[in-house]
This record gives sequence, C-alpha cells and structure tokens, in this order.
Amino acid sequence: MNKKNIFCAFLLFGQSFLLLGQQKIAFKTGGLSPLKGAGEHLFLAGDFNSWNPADKAWQLAPDGAGSYQLLKNLPKGIYNFKVTRGSWQTVECTKLGKPVDNRNFTVVNDTALMMNIEGWQDNFAAEPKAHTASPQVYIINEKFEMPQLGRQRRVWIYLPADYQSSKKKFPVIYMHDGQNLFDSYTSGYGEWGIDEMLDKLPGQKECIVVGVDHGGDYRITEYDPYDSKYGKGRGNDYVDFMVKNLKPYIDKHYRTKTDPANTTIAGSSMGGLISMYAALKYPAIFGNAGIFSPAFWIAPDIYQYAQRQKLSAKSRFYFVCGDAESESMVADMQKMAAIIRNKIPGEKNTPVVIIKGASHNEKQWNGDFPGFYEWLLK
Repeated sequence: MNKKNIFCAFLLFGQSFLLLGQQKIAFKTGGLSPLKGAGEHLFLAGDFNSWNPADKAWQLAPDGAGSYQLLKNLPKGIYNFKVTRGSWQTVECTKLGKPVDNRNFTVVNDTALMMNIEGWQDNFAAEPKAHTASPQVYIINEKFEMPQLGRQRRVWIYLPADYQSSKKKFPVIYMHDGQNLFDSYTSGYGEWGIDEMLDKLPGQKECIVVGVDHGGDYRITEYDPYDSKYGKGRGNDYVDFMVKNLKPYIDKHYRTKTDPANTTIAGSSMGGLISMYAALKYPAIFGNAGIFSPAFWIAPDIYQYAQRQKLSAKSRFYFVCGDAESESMVADMQKMAAIIRNKIPGEKNTPVVIIKGASHNEKQWNGDFPGFYEWLLK
C-alpha cells in the first residue's frame, strides 16, 4: 500500500466514530526533520496535557511509512501545542533554528491534522541570552522570606525614572511571574517588557511595579487557592504573604501611596486567577486588579467565593483575554465579570476586553498591558 492510500485509510479511520461527545483527532507528521536516533520518540505538548514535553499518553507512533501518527479523543474547543522529542530542549523549530509559534487548532468535528516539522532546537547552537531589564529595575532580594509557605523567592522592583531625584509617592502594582516581567534573560517564553513601556511614559503616569518570581514546580499550587489534581492549593498562603509581608516591606522601604485606590494586583493565566482571588479576599488592600487570561477553569470554586464576598463600591477590575486561547476562556472570564458587575456600579470599573485572534502567551500580555495601564490611571 502506498503512502497516499495509507493516509487515506488513516483519515477515514480517524473520522469514523464519535465517543461520549468527543471528537476523534488524527495527528500525523508530514515533512519531518530527521531524528537523531532510531530510539527517539515524538510527543505532543499542549494545553491538553499541561504542556508536558514527554507525556507518554501523547506519544506518536511510527506508521511504518516514515511518518508518525496519534489518534486522540478531544472535546470541542480550541487547542495549542508543539511537537517535541521529549524535552523543551528538543522542541520543534524553523529550518533556521528560530522558535515557532504554538500550533493552534479548533475541534468542531472529527479532524485530521498534518504537521510539517522543519527542524529541532537542539540541532542549533543556543542564541546567547542578554539582559534586557531597564536601569530602573532592581532586585530587592534574591531570597525574600515567604513564611506562610516556608520558602524564599526573588522579588523585583521597577522604580520610576524620577524616583531618586524627587520626593513624590507613587502607586504600586504587584505582579506575579516576576521572571517574565522585565528581563528576557530570566524569562521562559519571552518577557512582558513592562519596564520599557513605563520608561516611555511622562512623570504624571508613573507607578512602582513589584514582581514576585513564580516557584517553578510550585507555581500552579501557589497560584491556586483550591486543591486540584496538581496538588494542595497554597494560594491562600501566597496571598497572605503578599498582604502581611511583602506589601508592608515595600511601604516601609519605598515611597508608596498605600491606600487601596493606589494599590493594584495583576497577573496572567494562573497569575490572573490568584490576582482575582487576592482582590476578592482583600478589597481593602487591593483596590484594583488586572485579570489577564485567567485560569478560572482550574478553580471553579472561585465563582461561589466571588458571589459571597463583599467589595467596595470603589473596587475596579480589568478583564482581558484572547478569543483563541481555549474554548472556555472567554465564557469563563465573562461569567466572573458578570458576578463582579452585580457588586460594583458602572461598567467603566469592570471593562471586559476580548482580543480577536490572540492566544495565551507573553506576547499577547505585552500587547494587553498598555490598555490596562491607561485604564488604571484614569
């Protein structure tokens, strides 16, 4: 049987049945950059398996004709993924060794996906990483104590250009995933570039920004106030650390405006989830919240929590996400926004921004931040 007939049979099989409301997805390689050895394997890593680059449940099998394939059942929705050889060091790339964007597909019916892979990242010398942080960015402490968690963490701070030469006090934005806020050298998937954006603003629009590094393997549980399949939720402890330890330290050592109207918490994905929780739990501390692409799917109990909590009439929430992030992202975010709008008068205090075609990454949040910042300072 020739390759064309093999693929046609594969496609017909892939479209032959529907299981429990899920669709049959046939993944198959087309053009394929050579592997390094016969014992190597190909994997799919995406939002369907928490981006695990060596998930055996998502391992492709050779089809005997020089290609690889995998049949999976998935619910209808939007998915993002990449192909790896078992690690992020061996992820697919362009034929020139440049990173590729996430593959994106929408499941509506049974589908066959052909994947052309031009190259593998480990076949190319790593480009030297350079520090990109502005001179206005400083490390407060490489090992800031987090007593509620029994851990230590690096904490960053961005100070406005005229901080040293003036006696002004400034609003403060507290953010998560500090590795990705200011410096490409420490970022895993690109930086937000917040320092470069703020450096360009006039003096009357200046803020202090404090960034707390995520905890690597602890990231999901530290940013989740509830238990999940990923472990015991420590989000409550993390938020208490920010309120009882980090904010008092910042207010003591820097010239800050300490009231809720001038104190903001913001983050993306799991950082969006924990920012939402922090603003709900401590509305007398965080008067504003930037909720970027929130991972509400992992913590559905937060909706009931939001229903119960009392908010100040002056509380403000900015919701933003892309419509190509996942099937439920927009609906999940709009559901939370509707709850909050029943508690706070005026939609100008709870804008909901949906970016057409935007997906789930630092590039998107870099583009989202200026709109959020302009709204924040109005």
